[in-house]
Amino acid sequence: MERVIMTADTDKIVIGVDVGGTTTTAGLIDSGLNVLESSERQTDTSSQQALLSSLQDTVRDLAAALDGPVAAVGFGIPSMIDQSRGRTVMSVNVPLADLDFVQYMRRRLDMPVFIDNDANVAALAEARAGAARGARHMVMVTLGTGIGGGIIIDGRVYRGATGSAAELGHMVIDANGPQCPGACPNYGCFEAMASGPALTRYAREAATANPGSPLGQAAAAGEKLDGALVQRLADGGDRVSGDVFDRLGFYLGVGMTSLVNIFNPEYFIVGGGVMRAGGLVLEPALEVLRTRGLKPNRDIVQVKAARFGPEAGMLGAACLALESME
Repeated sequence: MERVIMTADTDKIVIGVDVGGTTTTAGLIDSGLNVLESSERQTDTSSQQALLSSLQDTVRDLAAALDGPVAAVGFGIPSMIDQSRGRTVMSVNVPLADLDFVQYMRRRLDMPVFIDNDANVAALAEARAGAARGARHMVMVTLGTGIGGGIIIDGRVYRGATGSAAELGHMVIDANGPQCPGACPNYGCFEAMASGPALTRYAREAATANPGSPLGQAAAAGEKLDGALVQRLADGGDRVSGDVFDRLGFYLGVGMTSLVNIFNPEYFIVGGGVMRAGGLVLEPALEVLRTRGLKPNRDIVQVKAARFGPEAGMLGAACLALESME
């Protein structure tokens, strides 16, 4: 990088890296969570070594833009993490399973390295500077290709005994539901019932059952039955498409109600690509919470859309690095 960033001697600068299955986003970030420099590159998933080399290059390139030392680097990774040993245990969409990630990166980058699950760091970003800023107790779910989750208890990320807690997408909400996708051996998980692929499944079923509807006609014409199409049709008045979102929102509400009953959070934050539909998904979910949630939990919780989009993981990974140093 040609540009050199000058900072005050008292500034603490870290690098936050969000490792996605398709894209890796990284930023040079100060203690006020201001992004001084950022980069985005395709995630090299061809092999574990190729990915690790690419991540090292990403960090080094950003560090070279700073006129001074980088205090630490935080990584948000789509993996189950063993925090006690700094290991990635099992990973989704990236070849980082069973790896002593922290030790490997420390040796090569010569700076403190911290890791956490990508959903945990996204939740941390929302709790520190996002829709739940200042929250002591918060639950967040991200609805996309899967469902990720993060939990803040008494101001701290809840990680469980080994660091692999908060797999909220694998909470069962329909014991007789479809098999969960990926490596999960369960059935009727939250992820199977309220994710992006679930929306597509509901749309296909609705189109088959209602061939004369705009949704059915779109399916017959070979259009892709994704969230964007179903939202456009629902916004245009197609009741069948609206029912698809009602169904998805119902299951979101079932999962939300259980989590609110269990954790009694101040905030319940919903993010991810599915939330582009906004109230089409959230309103039916809130109705379930209002009718099925326990008092006082359902009454005090604030359900809000996430503030941060694709940058949430990067900012959260920076928060992780800043707070872990303290």
